[in-house]
Amino acid sequence: MLEPDILDLRQNKNPQGNPYTVSIVDDPNDGKTKLIVMFDEPGNIAIIPLDKLIEEESIDESGNAEADKLESYLRSVLEK
Repeated sequence: MLEPDILDLRQNKNPQGNPYTVSIVDDPNDGKTKLIVMFDEPGNIAIIPLDKLIEEESIDESGNAEADKLESYLRSVLEK
């Protein structure tokens, strides 16, 4: 897997619920820019391709076969 380019990464402490991390990445593995929302527990992640969101007005997550690798990469960046 090629490393994605992180355009923005922000950790948010949610006083009313679970803390979460939001990121926008350019993924060279499929050429798509993605919005990623991750919660603390591994596996609690949503990846939404922004082109699909904007062009098709769809929040469908199809096409994210490498989601586990993308999640692992982002979590390793946060550990640094």
